[in-house]
Amino acid sequence: MACVSPEAKLGDNVEIGPFAFIDADVEIGDGCRILNGATIYNHVKMGKDCTVFPGAVVGAIPQDLKFEGEESWVEIGDRVNIRECATINRGTKASGKGVTRVGSDTLVMSYAHIAHDCSVGSHCIIVSYAGLAGETDVEDWGVMGGKTGSHQFSRIGTHAFVGACSKITKDVPPYVLAGRDPIVFEGVNRVGLLRRGFSEADVNEIKEIYDALYFKGMNVSQAVEYIEAHFPASEHRDRILGFIRASKRGIVPKPRPAR
Repeated sequence: MACVSPEAKLGDNVEIGPFAFIDADVEIGDGCRILNGATIYNHVKMGKDCTVFPGAVVGAIPQDLKFEGEESWVEIGDRVNIRECATINRGTKASGKGVTRVGSDTLVMSYAHIAHDCSVGSHCIIVSYAGLAGETDVEDWGVMGGKTGSHQFSRIGTHAFVGACSKITKDVPPYVLAGRDPIVFEGVNRVGLLRRGFSEADVNEIKEIYDALYFKGMNVSQAVEYIEAHFPASEHRDRILGFIRASKRGIVPKPRPAR
């Protein structure tokens, strides 16, 4: 038998499996499925048509010593799948955010962890055993490979793909492949971009920008100036430059030379 607080707000056609737990101060949208043994603690807002699989825990308090019991939240978009034993923690006031967010159409695979105050965009994939440390940002369409871990405050750009077992210690710019240990730039996410409707011209433009950034012998500041001067303004150019300029940790470096 499930345990559901009378103070929880459930939408229409919500399915709740045996031994599931739903706390007070929870809002669950229409058509969601909270399967057997799943746990939804208080201060969680969930959109429509989400599925939370057995053993997953959404809304537990942050694993952060700065947390002082304040009200903070987890906000989940629509059509999010949270697979077995994944965990998503609430935010903290210390961050200035107080909320952990997961966007619509995102897949959080089994045993993945999304820590306090993270922001995961829409259409993302967080693969099994990946761990997002506090205040990590993953932009729309970002993919984190299995057993990948991020440093606090890391950023993964839109349409970026981080390979399995990587340590994200630097920001991963938009549209790229990154991996190895220590993490490095591995090229443009060509296959992923084409699958998502980017044209060959778009992909070639992005590749030329990253060739200039990584392979013309300039430091990052010089490369940014070069790209702005030599490439016409475009959505992709401006997104890449904006991401790099906003980076506080610095971006992943170019590949190491072969020995």
